[in-house]
Amino acid sequence: MDYAIIGALLELGFFGLLFGIGLALAAKKFAVEVDPRVEMVMEVLPNANCGACGYPGCSGFAKAVVAGEAPVSGCIPGGSEVTEKIGKILGVSAEAKEPLVAVVKCNGGVRAKDKFLYDGIADCRAAYLVGDGLKMCSYGCLGFGTCVDACPFDSLSMGPDGLPVNDFEKCTGCGICVDVCPTGVMQLVPKNKPIYVACNSRDKGAFVRKACQSGCIACMLCEKHCDFDAIHIKENLASIDFDKCKLCGVCIEVCPTDTILNKFKKVLAENNGIPAAVAINPSATKKLLEKIKERKKQEAAARAGKKDDKSNNVSQSQ
Repeated sequence: MDYAIIGALLELGFFGLLFGIGLALAAKKFAVEVDPRVEMVMEVLPNANCGACGYPGCSGFAKAVVAGEAPVSGCIPGGSEVTEKIGKILGVSAEAKEPLVAVVKCNGGVRAKDKFLYDGIADCRAAYLVGDGLKMCSYGCLGFGTCVDACPFDSLSMGPDGLPVNDFEKCTGCGICVDVCPTGVMQLVPKNKPIYVACNSRDKGAFVRKACQSGCIACMLCEKHCDFDAIHIKENLASIDFDKCKLCGVCIEVCPTDTILNKFKKVLAENNGIPAAVAINPSATKKLLEKIKERKKQEAAARAGKKDDKSNNVSQSQ
């Protein structure tokens, strides 16, 4: 073998060994210590990398929560189970957040009237850039399924009426669908509160009737008949206070446009997984409504009697 080749190989091996030792020393000197708890937290996370926690993926959240920069309950998809495990790893008390799910605050879909023919990109965000969307109601669902495509848990699908349908057992309440919806019809509500208002319009009732037969017309019947002060009309739209709501279903019964829906498991099972304008216990709700109406009649009669008495007293004094 040529001595020149042997010399070159030896020289190459020498420099390779030298650089290897240098890299090893540099790696040891500049090494960043990784808290072992980060790996432990990573193991209990769902690793969906959905970003609902506000950090770039599960690894980003794990580092932040170990460093004390993120709340222990910050993993929304993981729920109370993951929160409890992270709390044990970090040795801190952890209070789980109330589970949330996404609902579609729109009951229009194919029933809502269009104001023009849209022939552009099949994406809600793109469609909304053109005159606030193709629907007469600028607050409603545009029906292109952008939320369905964005859902990392495959809990959303498009229903037969042109509206997204959520599988509440799969939904983690991550809020990604809420973020991508340009009209704001996707909203998070407590998972254990089945009754919600399926409308997002702030338009006046007269316009709502023209644009959509399934929207809130601010008639105030729900507010007037609620015995628990749990529902009020705000900016032409019914709004439920979930802390006060007793799930009696009276608001569902009196709503003339079937805008208030129920996502109770039994209702979903009977309606192909789609929320419906049906009370949890229809017979009990109707009885309660009859009592409320009768009481209101008596109260109105009593007020009228007092008014007559006052008028008579005034006449006699004259």
